[in-house]
Amino acid sequence: MSGIAEWFQSAFRGENLLNLGAKALNFLILLAVAWILFQIFHRIVNRWLGKFVRSTKTNWDEYLYKRGFFRRLCFLVPAAVIIIGAPLVFNPEHAAFNVITVFTHLFMAVVGVSVIDAFINALYDIFGEFEFSKQVPVKGFLQVIKIVVFIAGGIVILSILVGQPPYFFLGGLGAMTAIIMLVFKDAILGLVAGIQLSGNKMVSLGDWIEMPDYGADGDVIDIALTTIKVQNWDRTITTVPTYALISSSFKNWRGMTESGGRRIMRSINIDMNTIGFLTTEQKNHLERIEILRPYIERKEMELAEYNSEHRVTDDSLPANGRRMTNVGTFRAYVIHYLKAHPKIRQDMTFLVRQLEPTPRGLPIQIYVFCGDTGWVNYEGIQADIFDHLLAVVPLFGLRVFQEPTGGDIRALAEGRSNQSI
Repeated sequence: MSGIAEWFQSAFRGENLLNLGAKALNFLILLAVAWILFQIFHRIVNRWLGKFVRSTKTNWDEYLYKRGFFRRLCFLVPAAVIIIGAPLVFNPEHAAFNVITVFTHLFMAVVGVSVIDAFINALYDIFGEFEFSKQVPVKGFLQVIKIVVFIAGGIVILSILVGQPPYFFLGGLGAMTAIIMLVFKDAILGLVAGIQLSGNKMVSLGDWIEMPDYGADGDVIDIALTTIKVQNWDRTITTVPTYALISSSFKNWRGMTESGGRRIMRSINIDMNTIGFLTTEQKNHLERIEILRPYIERKEMELAEYNSEHRVTDDSLPANGRRMTNVGTFRAYVIHYLKAHPKIRQDMTFLVRQLEPTPRGLPIQIYVFCGDTGWVNYEGIQADIFDHLLAVVPLFGLRVFQEPTGGDIRALAEGRSNQSI
């Protein structure tokens, strides 16, 4: 307090009471004018400008208004009034004038940074209306601009306080490079990663990505400078460092969505004890299946022609010549059934094949693409297909392999006990 008193005495030394009172009154009038003008502009912005921007056809002015760009500009009005009116109240060489000027410039610097921050936020909203904003991480680049603005604002504030030009501090930044690199390490890595992600189109808003190392499996909802937010399918949100998408591997399902086809790859394991040649009765029974009848007729003609050319006369053993099998006929049925299915893409990979036999039976793998990529619809279509195929397997004299359950063991034990009785 003694220091402030000494400064006050030195600042107003030689001033008579009347002159000092006049200056104080003039300064209070200046403050009153600044406050009145601020209130006028603030009301104009809140009442009239708000109605005006809502009535226009463009959206950019609404975003500027919502982000407080115009309201923050109002704070520059009283500062400008004080800067203009201070020389009329005090002598420019007066200590009080210097103090008022310094504090006003500081206030204007803070408000200026705040105005630019609101403008950048409005730019993000404006860019969000364009389709390219989903392909380019605009938010990350705007955050870099914010960092530069805040650093520049800090340098300006320091220059005002110290009384040195801004370039005076730029020389010291070179010596502080190591500290700056350490403090802004994540921001620098995020900026580099953002450039690579956008340049290579590796990830965009709305993409479904998988990163098991970070527990992320869902849609990208936000791409910032240092982090990427992924909303998982259980509605939780996982935050992933932006540079992790460059340094680590991840799976992006965008190609599946853009292609319009989602893969179905699932197998039905056939009990190999039920595989055999078709009998005449079985063929006659399967010919009643409409989509399978042309195949059976064509196949019989093909096999008869082959056996005739190779002079196969003894047909008492099915091993002689070529014969139709129940598993081969079932595979043909699956092919015809899927080709007639309206939700299966016929222009993409279409494969129904046998895999290598395993202790759990012979896998008949279905490898096709569904025309509906929506998760719920896709799962419903896939379930309907396998509901049908599992139900028709017994028609071919086949049985789906299933490991013994408690019920099987109980039935076996009951059968043995009945035999012993």
